[in-house]
Amino acid sequence: MLASYGYSTMIKVLLLCMVFGAAAMLFPAEVQFGVLLFIGLVILFTLYFFRDPQRTAPDEQRVILAPADGTIMLVQQHGQRRDGNPMLVSIFMSPFNVHVNRVPLSGKVTHLRYCPGKFLMAFDHQSMESNEKMEIGIDNGEIEIHFNQVSGFLARRIVCTLKRGEMVKIGKRFGMIKFGSRVDILLPPSATVTVKPGEKTRAGETIVARY
Repeated sequence: MLASYGYSTMIKVLLLCMVFGAAAMLFPAEVQFGVLLFIGLVILFTLYFFRDPQRTAPDEQRVILAPADGTIMLVQQHGQRRDGNPMLVSIFMSPFNVHVNRVPLSGKVTHLRYCPGKFLMAFDHQSMESNEKMEIGIDNGEIEIHFNQVSGFLARRIVCTLKRGEMVKIGKRFGMIKFGSRVDILLPPSATVTVKPGEKTRAGETIVARY
């Protein structure tokens, strides 16, 4: 299954590959072979990158799920807020991870803000504050969480289909970040983090916190 968010990119890649493939026919056979091999690898990687496997949310209450596939990069207290020190959980997404993002908590979308910025490496911790990102907040009446889709050095396109005031269900697809990035989750003090740095996550399935 392929992610609908990537259809436009996939079409562009296929068209470019067709153009290069046609141009390769003007060169000797050995050049043609090399170009066609490269084109084949590009097409296979593009289809692999935009894969969108089915996921099943765990049948548990009072949990917060990972919004992204990847590796836990940070688990630490972050800044100061009126309700205390929130916990920051950062997930690094390599180009080889599934990049479709999923809703981590059922509830109402209370906050949406696009922030233009830089394109630092996603594993650079300064990227959380400096990079282009989409800020998202969800409140279910008992707990409110915030999380950010953060662009990376290669990721120059954030897709988010959520709308302010919309009611969303845990595990639902809501967008993606194209070609490597990170997702930062800010959890209130009432939430207990259940993951640690180095662990792998699966969007819509891995429990990152309980409340």
